Amino acid sequence: MTGENPLVERPWRALPAELADTLRPELPALADETIAAIGAAIPEYARPLEGRFGRTVQRGVEQALAQFVALIGDAGAPEAPRLGIYRELGAGEWRDGRSLDALQAAYRIGARVAWRRVGTAAARSGARPETVQLLAESIFAYIDELSAASVAGYADAQSAAAGEREARRRALAELLLRDPPAAPDVLAAMARDGGWTAPRTLAAVLVLDGAAGAGPVAAALGPDTLALPGEEEGVLLVADPDGPGRPETLVAALRSRRAAVGPTVAPEDAARSLRWARAVAGVSGDPGCVFAADHLADLALAEAREPLTELGRRRLAALDALPDGRRTRLTTTLLAWLRHRGSAPAVAAELELHPQTVRYRLAQIRELLGDALEDPQARFELELSLRTRALS
Repeated sequence: MTGENPLVERPWRALPAELADTLRPELPALADETIAAIGAAIPEYARPLEGRFGRTVQRGVEQALAQFVALIGDAGAPEAPRLGIYRELGAGEWRDGRSLDALQAAYRIGARVAWRRVGTAAARSGARPETVQLLAESIFAYIDELSAASVAGYADAQSAAAGEREARRRALAELLLRDPPAAPDVLAAMARDGGWTAPRTLAAVLVLDGAAGAGPVAAALGPDTLALPGEEEGVLLVADPDGPGRPETLVAALRSRRAAVGPTVAPEDAARSLRWARAVAGVSGDPGCVFAADHLADLALAEAREPLTELGRRRLAALDALPDGRRTRLTTTLLAWLRHRGSAPAVAAELELHPQTVRYRLAQIRELLGDALEDPQARFELELSLRTRALS
């Protein structure tokens, strides 16, 4: 449609150039009238036009009027009005904590005031009715462009603020995950800047689906969750994970995700929660979401892997000397026997063996280990050794 019908877009270009000379003397009084009308009708603007706000509004009104008149009938005029100041007006509304309602109302009032005065001036000059009609359309089309620029400026400021806020929240998460964490006063200042209220407790969540997985989980958990996305994994700091309804929300958000949840800790211990989340992700064979709280024994074994490996080397030396197949059969049977406190039927049910087969294997184990199975301390050390190897 562009260029085909001057009434559809940029209608002022079809106005006669001499109309600009008729309207130009009206501009100073029109600017004052417009500002007064806006102040009288809109409570947000009913204040002295002082400081940056006042200068911007004053300049915006004056430039809008002067620019409109300059565009009339000028074939060499820019394709679109200069809109920088009107984008700034929109951004200023965001920075001042207001919606765009007041500014949009100001544009409507300005259009009505402008049309009343310039329409009268055009008619008084003997302009033809179709020219006066096109002038009205031009004014309202022009105001629409200014208004759209303010909407864009508001959105840009909103987006920039959100990006800055997210950057501060990511920086806060990094500071919390330091070991030791940053100083309390630094954390408090960062939390304030990021719009985050420090909770009494939190839990670190390691999302192994990368940044694409961490984002939706953080959104589902709400604004009190800090997110630290990465290419291969994301880290979330979830506030008050044990609060009313929070465990269910967390489980729902992590459903079908590969993730590990660290223990609930004080905020200053966030690094420990993340360390345990990483550890449980390494020791658990669960392909979905795992909770460190459900694997504390495995985590304890993993933390003490070096001394437990040496213990296993000593306790299981006789079994390690066997061929692979026989060793696997006997160690599997021994671990099940230790877990079931010596119940051959329970071992047989777990391993899907005949009880007689279990008894035969236990006879071989006793022959290899001597009286170790009768010693409580030895049985404890054997089970620790076998469980540690199972984790590996």
